[in-house]
Amino acid sequence: MIQYKGALVLGALIGAAAGVLMAPDKGSVTRAKLKKEGEHVKDQFTQDFNEVKEDLSKAAKSGKDKFKEDLKDFASKSSYKTEQAITFLEKQLAILKEKNKTFQQTS
Repeated sequence: MIQYKGALVLGALIGAAAGVLMAPDKGSVTRAKLKKEGEHVKDQFTQDFNEVKEDLSKAAKSGKDKFKEDLKDFASKSSYKTEQAITFLEKQLAILKEKNKTFQQTS
């Protein structure tokens, strides 16, 4: 999208300059037209730049919000998985304790 806007602005500038330079007007009139067209192109470029900047800001914010949401989901899921691992280890420990009792000698 940025390339298209830049190409349009450049094309408008070149077209306007070529049209003004080929017109059979006095130098002062031609300079005035070029100045007017230059201001128009500058205003258009500024407007397009601000739109692109705004679009990029929105995209960055959206990405940041999505990342935060994904990180929160990951933390939640990993917490559940950790709980499952702890439960598994506790069961295995209980089994090992029972097996260990068989090796202990009673006096």
